[in-house]
Amino acid sequence: MQLVVARIGRAHGIKGEVTVEVRTDEPELRLGPGAVLTTEPASAGPLTIETGRVHSGRLLLRFEGVRDRSAAEALRNILLIAEVDPEELPEDPEEFYDHQLIDIDVVTVDGTEVGRISEISHLPYQDLLIVKRPDGGEVMVPFVSEFVPEIDLEAQRAVIDPPPGLLDEAEAEIAGSRKDETAGGRTGEAAGGRKDETAGGRTGEAADSRTGETDGSRKGDTASGREDESS
Repeated sequence: MQLVVARIGRAHGIKGEVTVEVRTDEPELRLGPGAVLTTEPASAGPLTIETGRVHSGRLLLRFEGVRDRSAAEALRNILLIAEVDPEELPEDPEEFYDHQLIDIDVVTVDGTEVGRISEISHLPYQDLLIVKRPDGGEVMVPFVSEFVPEIDLEAQRAVIDPPPGLLDEAEAEIAGSRKDETAGGRTGEAAGGRKDETAGGRTGEAADSRTGETDGSRKGDTASGREDESS
């Protein structure tokens, strides 16, 4: 099985190095020196990795036969493709290849049907599950444990715990209005009404401690509150 493991970015320096957008969880295996990769478009390859290093958080590769900036720049946006055994599994049980996730059902933690995974989008800082809904729409779910607590390959099911508004925009509007109400009206009520109510012998104590607690900690609490392949 052929799977995309990286996309070539811009040239780096003058000696033929290029930046790459990594689309694999095992770059040391897929993108190590000596690896031979096919390409998309096919006419650009195959390419053999000669060297690799990390610079400022980005992986830099140099390919055999690419010796200057012009040759490196000509490779920009080319996809690098590795041959992977369909039966092979990632070493980490919490990692998954893209082909393992495509077409599995997606439900919420309470069992509500959401749709099926149609694609995995690999962004620079986060992967997204693209879920096709029964009505033809799509929803993008950040592929992090907070929002995707369970992947059951045997049952062909992904369980998600979406934040308000991810599946229904109306939920986000309701959550937003409640936050405004709590951070505004209720804070005023607590800071004003209670202070006036206790404005006797304990005015200083009530105004200082209760106002500080309600206007600070309570308001803060209320107002604030897992590329084409993942191998």
